[in-house]
Amino acid sequence: MSEEIINNPEEMAAQVENVAENVQETAAEVVETVAEAAAEPVAEVAEAVVEVAEPVAEEPAPAPRPRKMREFENAYASLENFSWDKIDTEESRYSADEKARLEDLYTKSFKSIDENAVIMGKVVSINAREVVVNIGFKSDGVINASELRYNPNLKIGDEIEVYVESQEDANGQLQLSHKRALILKSWQRVNEAYDNQEIITGYVKGKTKGGLIVDVFGIEAFLPGSQIDVKPIRDYDIYVDKTMEFKVVKINHEYKNVVVSHKALIEAEIEAQKDEIISKLEKGQILEGTVKNIVSYGVFVDLGGVDGLIHITDLSWGRISNPEEVVKLDEKINVVILGFDEGKKRIALGLKQLTPHPWDKLDPDLKVGDKVKGKVVVIADYGAFVEVIPGVEGLIHVSEMSWSQHLRTAYDFLKVGDEVEAVILTLDREERKMSLGIKQLIPDPWANILDKYPVGSKHTATVRNFTSFGIFVELEEGVDGLIHISDLSWSKKIKHPAEFTKIGEPIDVVVLEVDTENRRLSLGHKQLEENPWDVYESVFTVGSVHQGTVTALNDKGAVVALPYNIEGFAFNRNLVKEDKSTAKVGDVLDFMVVDFSKEAKKIHLSHTKTWQASKDDEERMKEDAARKQAKEIAKINESNVEKATLGDLDVLQSLKENLEKEGM
Repeated sequence: MSEEIINNPEEMAAQVENVAENVQETAAEVVETVAEAAAEPVAEVAEAVVEVAEPVAEEPAPAPRPRKMREFENAYASLENFSWDKIDTEESRYSADEKARLEDLYTKSFKSIDENAVIMGKVVSINAREVVVNIGFKSDGVINASELRYNPNLKIGDEIEVYVESQEDANGQLQLSHKRALILKSWQRVNEAYDNQEIITGYVKGKTKGGLIVDVFGIEAFLPGSQIDVKPIRDYDIYVDKTMEFKVVKINHEYKNVVVSHKALIEAEIEAQKDEIISKLEKGQILEGTVKNIVSYGVFVDLGGVDGLIHITDLSWGRISNPEEVVKLDEKINVVILGFDEGKKRIALGLKQLTPHPWDKLDPDLKVGDKVKGKVVVIADYGAFVEVIPGVEGLIHVSEMSWSQHLRTAYDFLKVGDEVEAVILTLDREERKMSLGIKQLIPDPWANILDKYPVGSKHTATVRNFTSFGIFVELEEGVDGLIHISDLSWSKKIKHPAEFTKIGEPIDVVVLEVDTENRRLSLGHKQLEENPWDVYESVFTVGSVHQGTVTALNDKGAVVALPYNIEGFAFNRNLVKEDKSTAKVGDVLDFMVVDFSKEAKKIHLSHTKTWQASKDDEERMKEDAARKQAKEIAKINESNVEKATLGDLDVLQSLKENLEKEGM
């Protein structure tokens, strides 16, 4: 720049104005370039640049400062020498604050987006494979065209929702998804509807096991069959391809499951109807209703907005096993109100109460002792119920089924469906109760028991049961007796009756005692034979020795089997053998009778005494021989005391030897 221009302020101002215009043009080009890159207006940036440039033209020419002017001349002497690189150098004319402000304005010209967010974007390009969408970011995003097939009318300029999967992939491309945006938005919408208890509309796509599949906001939800309506629905097909209103009642975020209900929409209205209907109900009131549902325990009846239950016992005066024997689904019937609970909204209904009670139809001439016929309708362990006429039953207790005293159940005598004849035992018309009996149709065997089973008579009975003290036997139906364990055998000691016989086997008995008052017979089995202990008394005398076999051992001693099928007992001290060993089971030894009791039927034995007695006898004989020898020697000594010869000594010696031999 020449010295003239510097010294001439007017010329210098004109030059500065030209430079400002050039800067404005350059700024416009920058703005246009930025706009093309960002696809959004950047007028704000241009205005900022102009704002910076305008003061340059408006400022009055500064006082001559050769160094500064040289810097200006070097920086802006010519547009051809303008360089953006000098902006970041010390020679830049922008201060740090101005530079920061410009960068902030530039950054704000682009949208700030977050990954995994749903935003709106504008379609800028469409081809067969992909759709390019501008979301105001540094670059456009690409969506697979298959995600928008549902919208064949899509065109450039349309706005659509997109899901930001990634701001920049490996190729620097912005990744978007329209399908995921719809799904995410749908889930957000479903959650809002659930949180706000909002009523939503859905399309029933089809049926599945237990309910229907409903499309709500593009998500498949499940509509259980129990949530379709307040009444049971038996045909789901009528709802398919229909649009209905629902409430979201459950969301499982882990498995992405949604459960909706149509029933919930009408329950509030129904509850109001129930309150109104129940408030008008009265006990004993007769209403018309429709059979809504049949279950094993009764029937639910729709009374016009509120349900009542007829229990199976209130359907018929007679016994029924299935409610369908009386009513059918959708059948209109008259019912009577038996009771209701306003708090729980439960109504008890009755059907049989609309007809007269069967007991009122029972023959007024029937009395105790009369015979009636009926059918067994129910059996329990304790008895059977017999229906005399429909709705009138009598109980045959198990004790009235047989004269036998054996413990049995009603199942042993009757079964459901049997036609029986019975005798009326009790009849209470007020309480509507009747007891019956069938054993009364046959004679009581105890009526002439003394004639049939006198004391001492012999009979054959059947073993029925065991106890620890004896055997119960049956002589005939209704006549039982007891054989005490002590009356089973004269000689054999029996610990339990099972050792002697078996249940169901016959056994011969003799009548020992008859108790007609308590219907008891005392019987015996051993009494069929003579008492063998009268004979045993003369055979097994004390001191006699008999051969026996050890059959059992216990803590006290051993049981020994003796001849004549009798047993004895030897204590441990009497089981010691001569070799000091002890007798064991199976040993056959000699036993000496040491005690015999006919009354107690006991024989005490000893094996030890058999060999101890022999030794005692031998010692006794040796002692007797020694005493005899001593006497003989004494006699010889007395006769030959004065003179002894050699011959005498020989005779004495011979006598001594003979005595010793005899003593041996």
